[in-house]
Parts: sequence; C-alpha cells; structure tokens
Amino acid sequence: MVLDWPASFPHDALAFVVGYALGSVPFGLLLMRLTGGPDIRAIGSGNIGATNVLRTGRKGLAGTTLLLDLLKGTVAVLLARYFLGGGAALAAGLGAFLGHLFPVWLRFRGGKGVATFIGILLAFAWPLAAAYAVIWLIVAALTRYSSLAGLIACTATPALLWAYGRTDVALLFVVLAALVVFTHRANIARLATGREHRIGT
Repeated sequence: MVLDWPASFPHDALAFVVGYALGSVPFGLLLMRLTGGPDIRAIGSGNIGATNVLRTGRKGLAGTTLLLDLLKGTVAVLLARYFLGGGAALAAGLGAFLGHLFPVWLRFRGGKGVATFIGILLAFAWPLAAAYAVIWLIVAALTRYSSLAGLIACTATPALLWAYGRTDVALLFVVLAALVVFTHRANIARLATGREHRIGT
C-alpha cells in the first residue's frame, strides 16, 4: 500500500481525528460511573483500563471494558478503510491508539493500550491477532506475569506482520509497540526488581 501524499492528506487527517475520537472514549471509567462504582482513577494504578477495573472485583465489568477498548480500535480501522481507503485505515489506527493513551477529556491520562493494540491488529490481520493471543498465553503460563506477556506479544507483532507480508502495517505497529513499552515503563521497572505482581497473586 502506497500513501499518496499530499493528495491523500485530507482523508488521512479525517481518519486520524475520527480514530482519535473513538479511541479516546474511556469505557472503563464510564462503565464504573454508570454502575455506581468508584472512580477507577483513584484506585490501584489509577489506570482507566480493564486491569484496573478488575481490581474493583467486578470481573464482568472488566471483561466488558476489555472488549470495548479492543473494539474501538477495530471499528476505527474498519470504518476508515471502508469509507476512505487503506492509507486512511493506518491513520485511523494510529489515531485510535493515541486517543486511548492520551484522551483529551481526561487531561491526556488514559490506558496502557494493549486491548486497543489487539483491536487494531484484528482489523488489519486477524490471524496475527490469534498469534498474539498464543504468544501471550505461552509467556503468561511460563512466567505468570501478565505485563511481560503483553510486552513480548506486542513487540513481536511488527516482525510477525513483516513476515506475513504486511510491511505497511508493520511500520505502524513498530510505533504502537514502542508506545506500549513507554506506557509500561513502571511495570518494566517492577519486573526488573522482582516486584511485579504475578497472575493470581
């Protein structure tokens, strides 16, 4: 896929803005408010994602948050591709991801991006979303670290896309994976010092 700039710029810019708007919807925060729960920004890690929702003990709500955070990435890419073309789909994916990480409504303090990462990957190459899940499960089973499993699966994704023949999308996911590493810097520090929580503890 070749981006035809500047001719494609209006479409790509529109796709980015729409993607950002979709990605910035803080489903975890909204669902907790709608069900009378606490402000998840004031508990646990202060994150708005599914993991922090799970810390409230509401497994169903955490699962719903995970699904919605995933789908907003998928929907952003599919809408852009359908209405504006493949290049715009890349812009929409980037916009959705940045919207989730840095939502303007929450002073640019959002989630860590893993669910939305998977949703974007699902829209571009669903078999590799399945491969992501396999990698995550293997690493999680061996180490019992959810954060490490997510980091390894995310950083492996660009290489998988390249091998799959989606070099254009691979370049996007290099950026997304780097951002995931950035948002998990506290987890990485805890992993390095043995203070990261394991699954089930």
